[in-house]
Amino acid sequence: MKIVAIVGSLRRDSLNRQLAEAAGRELAGIDPSIDYSILDWSQVPVLNQDIEHPAPEAVGAARAEVASADGIWFFTPEYNHFFPGGLKNLVDWLSRPQSDGSPQVLAGKPAAISGITPGMSGTGLAQDHLVTLLSFLNMRIMNQPRLTIPSGFSLVKDGRLELGESQPRLATQAAAFVAFLGR
Repeated sequence: MKIVAIVGSLRRDSLNRQLAEAAGRELAGIDPSIDYSILDWSQVPVLNQDIEHPAPEAVGAARAEVASADGIWFFTPEYNHFFPGGLKNLVDWLSRPQSDGSPQVLAGKPAAISGITPGMSGTGLAQDHLVTLLSFLNMRIMNQPRLTIPSGFSLVKDGRLELGESQPRLATQAAAFVAFLGR
């Protein structure tokens, strides 16, 4: 089973990246044979139809990674009650048909969504907006459970995220996603 994580923040030590790393550890504890990786989309340019065909190399690499996955796990911050524009840009690239005529790579893919934010919303609004977009793109979304963690900076000790009471909720979501992929 292959799961690709897409983190909505490109910052190296972002809370959501650290949450995605923790999810990888949870998945390894469930089944060490799970192939889990975090997608590097840092070089994906802003979508521009002038460069769409052939797609830039970074877009092709992201598409190939997503296409080879059995499931996609999104980890999104919440900026002004929405998911980040960079994440929307990546999803836009992934949603476009490839130049070789094959369909877009998100259709039919199972997806899970998690998020952590310094604020009080816990990324619930951003996740709802992301669900709307991913549903439109025909992804199969695991709506329950979703993980929303508010006040994320209070969970940082010496620069590292320590989930504390949220750890069992992450473990529950990881197990649920593995089961969802097995259906």
